Amino acid sequence: MNLIRYAIDRPVAVVAAVLIAVLFGTLAMSRIPIQLAPDVRKPIVVVETAWPGAAPTEIEREIVNPQEETLRGLDGLEIMTSRSRTGQASVTLEFAVGIDMSQSLLLISNRLDRVGGYPDEASEPTLNTSGSDDSPIAWVLLTAARGNTRSLPTYGDFLEDVAKDRIERIEGVSAVNVFGGTPRELQVVINPQRLSRYGLTVPQVVRALRAENISISAGDVDEGKRRYVVRTESSLNTEEAIRNVVLRSDVATGGAGRVRVMDVAEVSFAYRDPTSRLRFKGQPGLAFNVVRESGANVISVMEELRIVLDELKAGPFAEAGLIAEQVYDETIYIQGAIDLVVQNIWIGAILAALILLIFLRSPRATLVVSLSIPVSIVATFVVMALTGRTLNVISLAGIAFAIGMIVDAAIVVLENIFRLREAGHGRREAAYLGATQVWGAILVSALTTVLVFIPILIMQLEAGQLFRDIAVAISVSVLLSLLVAVTVIPALASRLLSAADQKPMRIWGIDHFASAFHRAVMAYVRMTVRFRTLGIAMVAIIAGGAAVASWAFLPRLEYLPEGNRNLVFGLIIPPPGYNLDTTQSIAQRIEAVAQPLWEAAPAPQTEDGTPTIDGFFFVATPGNSFVGAAAVDGQRAGDLIPVLSRPIFAEPGTFGFMTQ
Repeated sequence: MNLIRYAIDRPVAVVAAVLIAVLFGTLAMSRIPIQLAPDVRKPIVVVETAWPGAAPTEIEREIVNPQEETLRGLDGLEIMTSRSRTGQASVTLEFAVGIDMSQSLLLISNRLDRVGGYPDEASEPTLNTSGSDDSPIAWVLLTAARGNTRSLPTYGDFLEDVAKDRIERIEGVSAVNVFGGTPRELQVVINPQRLSRYGLTVPQVVRALRAENISISAGDVDEGKRRYVVRTESSLNTEEAIRNVVLRSDVATGGAGRVRVMDVAEVSFAYRDPTSRLRFKGQPGLAFNVVRESGANVISVMEELRIVLDELKAGPFAEAGLIAEQVYDETIYIQGAIDLVVQNIWIGAILAALILLIFLRSPRATLVVSLSIPVSIVATFVVMALTGRTLNVISLAGIAFAIGMIVDAAIVVLENIFRLREAGHGRREAAYLGATQVWGAILVSALTTVLVFIPILIMQLEAGQLFRDIAVAISVSVLLSLLVAVTVIPALASRLLSAADQKPMRIWGIDHFASAFHRAVMAYVRMTVRFRTLGIAMVAIIAGGAAVASWAFLPRLEYLPEGNRNLVFGLIIPPPGYNLDTTQSIAQRIEAVAQPLWEAAPAPQTEDGTPTIDGFFFVATPGNSFVGAAAVDGQRAGDLIPVLSRPIFAEPGTFGFMTQ
């Protein structure tokens, strides 16, 4: 079947196909997940093991070394690094790109089962995968309402049971992480003097408690027609049950003395000592972040999250005396970035149409060629949805780049149709011959563009995953423009173009400039053809000038542009051994500098030109402190770095700030 002839003979079918493509493209565009950047999955697995209270040396000897010996030699393992901290061990495994992570996780789990002899207080190892899409899409900070005198860290269990449980039920949310809270636990505080008086040791107390906190099957008993299963149940879940646990008894030897836990220790429900402290704008607080699922639509997830947060603020948070404020919303930057790219797409399409009008000098011819832009672009979303791509700044940038390429094939076909019309052919014959004569050339042109992106499509590295969307967007849109050029353009040209379109209209000023430019170019060509030395000199000047300009104006190299999310993060890493109070005091120096900036809001700047702060918080831990500040809308958060980092330069340690 001759596709070009079929399109010319059945224009209604072509119009119907175009409308169907636009309809499905519009539906696909509304359903494609929206996010900031493509998902980039790194083949990394982190094995984490907790041993509360243990020193780094003990953790390395008892946990990390046995795990490393067992995990060594895994298929596809390239790099293995470990980190031992107080109470925490982590082993990071980096695998080769393209490895089956499901199989790797199974192998790691089986290998870890071989590791025995963990300390009694150590927890079972947990496996976590790492990826760029694990960054939170929202941060929420909570402070005490007026009149609430309860300690904020004691609300940790409340957030875990109420806020975390409710938010994780939102479709598209994978995890909610709570910071600054301390869990409630049943504590047994031993008195050393009483313990020595009875000749007991702490391990003996621990063994006695473990021996009592078990459930054992004691067989079964037949009684008449019934069979009863006998079990010994001993659950130490109340203070009284733990107090009455017998540590030593001499009743069997004729004595009447028993030593219980209550004789050597105090038993009570209390809150664990905090391992971190969080402050928001000078007040103690709590925080939690929200992490989306891979491939989830960030915009729709955030809309549902706002509804849930409003319900929590009016309900459980208000009843508990807490004030919640969302200090970070990734969708604001995402929507702004996407709107900017979409605006550039519209501007590019309009400019392309204007250039076509200037050169073709025919509104109908311009309309015919311009229709290839929306048809190819909208139909591209169908292929992106089918291939699992997302709508992000990378894919939209690819579509913006493709706008200029889309009209190339249409212009070539239409120009050939114009030429044949001027030669005296009829509209239908000119449309058929014009597309038939050049379709091979435009096919090769489109394939050369697509072949450039094939290495990116098959590349498994992180860069390949990141730029795969731009390759798909450009390749698909260019191939669709080829199909449009050999079907839609001939069909419309055979119906819309008339004899009047062969007479180009005059545009004052532009025609004069074009004529002068044409004369100058032709004069230059004649000179270079006549004088070979001049031609060689001009080539050397142009090539040398381009090389010098490229070297002189080369921008700084970055993996990705930073952008401006009005957010700045600071990480304070003090020397090893600093306690929580010391790291908090260092972070409070930054808080003292930042306080005038948030008090000056909502003004955009202070009198000396420093951007004001819309929100400020820090999380202090014994190993490091995390500082975050959001600039007032319209200001660059990067300008805050010199101001916020000034108070910590006098302290020894490693300090760094990161804008986002």
